[in-house]
Amino acid sequence: MPPRLPPAVAVMAKVPGIGPVKSRLHAALTAERATELYRCFLLDRLDAVAELDDVSPLVAFTPDEAERIMRELAPARFQLVAQRGADLGERLSALLTGLLERGHVGAIAIDSDSPTLPMGYVAEAAQVLADGRCDLALGPCEDGGYYLVGLRAPQPALFEGIPWSTDAVFAMTLDKARVRGLAVHVLPRWFDVDTEADLRRLHADMAARNHGPRRTYAFVRQLNELGIGRTRA
Repeated sequence: MPPRLPPAVAVMAKVPGIGPVKSRLHAALTAERATELYRCFLLDRLDAVAELDDVSPLVAFTPDEAERIMRELAPARFQLVAQRGADLGERLSALLTGLLERGHVGAIAIDSDSPTLPMGYVAEAAQVLADGRCDLALGPCEDGGYYLVGLRAPQPALFEGIPWSTDAVFAMTLDKARVRGLAVHVLPRWFDVDTEADLRRLHADMAARNHGPRRTYAFVRQLNELGIGRTRA
């Protein structure tokens, strides 16, 4: 039998600078600024995950030919795993199944597009999976997707036939889990940043608290000072 390893937490990442990222923000920011914003999101997310206790941190990256660049960006303790599959569902299923087969007591994938997500939610998912209190952990996004999915055992059917990048993703996944009799732990809702309106909200939230993830906070503040993504009355 494989060893019993701590829950794995894998950050889903596109290697910044290799291909287009945050394309829905290009009109507001330019492609170059959108890439830099995403780089801030990703690096801040990796730093936050690195501070979690009792988990094995990973980066699930794409494209696989950019592994050297990803290695330079990721903290030293992170393992790197190339994403495999034709669509997001196949990539998530292959990633989580592979981590569980290595012997992790739970496998979690999280996004890199929700920069202010409290890491306590990720720690909660890792704990309930490790304790056997659920089969599936889900963190819903306000746009109908999810920012986190975690499993105790492979469940490829959960990722089949899902209309990715629509507002039906979370609800359909939850329905599939319930049909299969899986115990589900649903985390609090959070928001990701895909559009100019999301960016304005991000700036407003961080400005109100005078705090945020270090790189993201500085870059979004700079954008706002330039009049880009500025919060509107």
